[in-house]
Amino acid sequence: MESIRINDRCPVEFAVSLIGGKWKLLILYRLMTHQTIRFNELQKMLTPITHRTLTRQLRELEDSGLINRVTYPIVPPKVEYSLSEKGKSLTTILSQLEDWGLNHME
Repeated sequence: MESIRINDRCPVEFAVSLIGGKWKLLILYRLMTHQTIRFNELQKMLTPITHRTLTRQLRELEDSGLINRVTYPIVPPKVEYSLSEKGKSLTTILSQLEDWGLNHME
């Protein structure tokens, strides 16, 4: 199999690999509109997402450098999520998607 050079890679394919799927854009949008969110709050906003799916999606977004995860050393543990600087660079795109949705909802 031939290796793909970075210049041969499609930028849209790269972007979709980071933010594609059913939940990632919604997670990023909620973080954009709420700044910082705890796990349970986020899960309530995204009903019917399962605990397992939300955990996986958050880990992937964190691994991609799009969100920050802060764990506070208290009992019970407190974990908060927010957009990273890289994630904040998606704000314009997320706002445009929001506007498009508002203009085309019936």
